[in-house]
Amino acid sequence: MKPSEFAYNALVPELICSDFARSRAFYVDLLGFRPAYERPEDLFAYLERGAAQLMIEQFSEDGSWLTGEMTQPYGRGINLQIEIDDLDELAAKLTRAGSAFFREPVDRWYRVDNYETGQRQFLVQDPDGYLLRFCQHLGERPIQ
Repeated sequence: MKPSEFAYNALVPELICSDFARSRAFYVDLLGFRPAYERPEDLFAYLERGAAQLMIEQFSEDGSWLTGEMTQPYGRGINLQIEIDDLDELAAKLTRAGSAFFREPVDRWYRVDNYETGQRQFLVQDPDGYLLRFCQHLGERPIQ
């Protein structure tokens, strides 16, 4: 792939994982991400699902990105919102696979200035505990 053929998002989280193969299977086989590109020799993958992009990389003791000790669950204090257009289908797939929801699917409305925007959403943790909030846009409405 030539660099000009790929549109990189301005913000792309890179998640350090304890078991690259397990995390790759979770994101690709279960959540429906596809590898945009991979570096198997580095246990690294750049993944995308629709307009969402993220990177996963195997933990290493010499990890130059680490700011502290890695203890699970990883990513405490953050959730990654991923907008999709097939939320109920993905929720059903997770249920069939026996994955536990951190928060069950629910419709939520959030105030944005003088209106509300709605989304159907659920939260699930990846194998290392990173919190993923999948959502599907429901539209806007006057403030209730």
